[in-house]
Amino acid sequence: MSAELSTDGIRTTYGRIRGYLRRTPVLETSARDFGLSGQPIVFKLELHQYTGSFKVRGAFANLLTRRVPPGGVVAASGGNHGVAIAYAAQRLSIRARIFVPSVASIAKQDEIRRFEAELIVSGDRYADALAECRRFVSQADVLEVHAYDQPETLLGQGTLGLELEEQLAQFDTLIVAVGGGGLIGGIAAWFAGRIKLIAVEPRAAPTLATALAAGRPVDAEAGGIAADSLAPRRVGELMFPLAQRFVQQVILVDDEAIRAAQRTLWRELRVAAEPGGAAAFAALLSGQYRPKPGERVVVLVCGGNTTAVGFG
Repeated sequence: MSAELSTDGIRTTYGRIRGYLRRTPVLETSARDFGLSGQPIVFKLELHQYTGSFKVRGAFANLLTRRVPPGGVVAASGGNHGVAIAYAAQRLSIRARIFVPSVASIAKQDEIRRFEAELIVSGDRYADALAECRRFVSQADVLEVHAYDQPETLLGQGTLGLELEEQLAQFDTLIVAVGGGGLIGGIAAWFAGRIKLIAVEPRAAPTLATALAAGRPVDAEAGGIAADSLAPRRVGELMFPLAQRFVQQVILVDDEAIRAAQRTLWRELRVAAEPGGAAAFAALLSGQYRPKPGERVVVLVCGGNTTAVGFG
């Protein structure tokens, strides 16, 4: 692990950004509520963060620690990162321009506009929006903030692990959804093997599973119900060694398992998670991850930018 992506670095970052964050709640509930057995399940409800996802942590980490040129900040995003950058830029009176693909949900596009950022829709997938963003950056004096493959971004996302450990003194396992890997990379840097870290990906977008099999980040499929948040084509270079070292297992879940997790979270907890936000719980609800007797599990619900309240 680099000195930069360290527990000290995450702690320092948290000190800088915590005044701009919500300390999102944890909720403990019986496994029986979901037809499961074993220890109570703890949910870290990061969907209640400003902008509806964890991404605001990395957004403020970048804008408060890096020099922002007069041209402002730009970012490519499947949706949540763009919303977070737009929000952080508005809070700090910085001009923002956000590139998103057509797959970005209308809810997320509307939020970007609500925070007064300029929105550019380009291509069908995140990689297309990123390419267009990079073309713009090459011609303008602006600060680009990468959604997941940047040290400041990982440091910001790692503050979620710090905060969770302050809230919950003892647990064994944390289940985290993975797209580009900035979140699980930051969390892995914080815990550094002190807990079991389980990654969950859509079967239609197995970015981390494909990278681990290849021994390096490589292109993977980028589809499925959670394509606007968990399908960047490949994981980041910075998070990959952290995942190799500290992620114990990668679980692939299909779209129906994600939909079932969304419906169950709403029915039992009145938690309205977007598909990417519900993916971690899908691994537990579907039985693809089975805790051992006495194992205390935390499920991260990382995003709630959806208009599908009720989930049919």
